Amino acid sequence: MTNAKPLDGQIAVVAGATRGAGRAIAAMLGAAGATVYATGRSVRGNPSDIGRPETIEETAALVTEQGGRGIAARVDHTVPEEVQALFARVAEEQDGRLDILINDVWGGESLTEWGTPFWEGSLDKALLMQRRAVHSHLITSYYGAPLMVRRGSGLIVEITDGFDYRYRGNLPYSLAKTSVIHLAEAQAAELRPHGVAAVVVTPGFLRSEEMLDHFGVTEANWRDAGAQEAHFLQSETPFFVGRGIAALAADPNLMAKTGRIFTSWGLSDDYGIEDVDGRRPHWGRYAEEQGFYK
Repeated sequence: MTNAKPLDGQIAVVAGATRGAGRAIAAMLGAAGATVYATGRSVRGNPSDIGRPETIEETAALVTEQGGRGIAARVDHTVPEEVQALFARVAEEQDGRLDILINDVWGGESLTEWGTPFWEGSLDKALLMQRRAVHSHLITSYYGAPLMVRRGSGLIVEITDGFDYRYRGNLPYSLAKTSVIHLAEAQAAELRPHGVAAVVVTPGFLRSEEMLDHFGVTEANWRDAGAQEAHFLQSETPFFVGRGIAALAADPNLMAKTGRIFTSWGLSDDYGIEDVDGRRPHWGRYAEEQGFYK
C-alpha cells in the first residue's frame, strides 16, 4: 500500500514560497505530511516590490489545507541576518530538525531586459538579479545546511529554469539560472560525505499566477491563451513540479540521485505523477519536437 503521507513528521523550509512554483512546492510537501515554513517578503498589508497580491500567509494556509502544517515566516533571503534568524527559529521550534530546504527565490521578472545586449542594459538590474536569484540561495543554504549535516540527512533543492548550461537569451538571466545549477552540483559534492543530498529541478512552461495574468486568463479558462501563444497549450500548473519534488524527497534511494538535474516532466516519468488537472504535460518532448534545443 502506498503511504499517503510519506513526509509525515518531516520539516521543510521553502524559500520563496509566496507564489508560483514555491507556493505549489510548499503545498505539495504539505500534502505529503510535512511541516512547511513558507518564507518570502510579501505579507498581509506589506507586499514586496514585486507588486503582486499573493502572500506567504496564503501559502501557509494552503499547506495546512493540503494536510500538512504551514508556518508563514517573513524573510528577505538576501539579508544574512534574517536568514540566520529563520534557521535559529526552525532549530528551536523543531528540536534542531530540518529535512528539506527548497531554494526558490527569484524576483528577477522586472529585472530581465530581453533583447538588450548586456553592455547596453542596466548594470544595477543585472547585479540585483544575481543578488536575488543566486546570492540568496547561497545565503540560505549556508545557514540551513548545518542543521542537516548535524543529523546526517536531508535534501536541498535548487529551483531554476532549464536543465543545462546553454545560453538563455539574456546574459544576466542566463548567468543566474545556470549558476543555480552549479550551486546544486557543488553543494552535492560537499554534502555527500554527510548524508545530505542536493539537486536542481526545473519546471516546464509554468502556468503561474503571473503568467495567467499576463495572458488575461484564469486556471479555469487557461486554454484560451493558446490563441495568443500556442506553446502555452503545453504548459503545466506549478503543482506538477511540486508533486515531483515531494515524490523525490520521499524516495528511499535519494542519495543515489544527489548532484543530478531533474525536470518536472522527468519526475513525472520517474514517479508516475499527474498534474492536478489530470494531464501529464511533457515540455521536454514538446520542446524537442519544436526544435527549441537544437
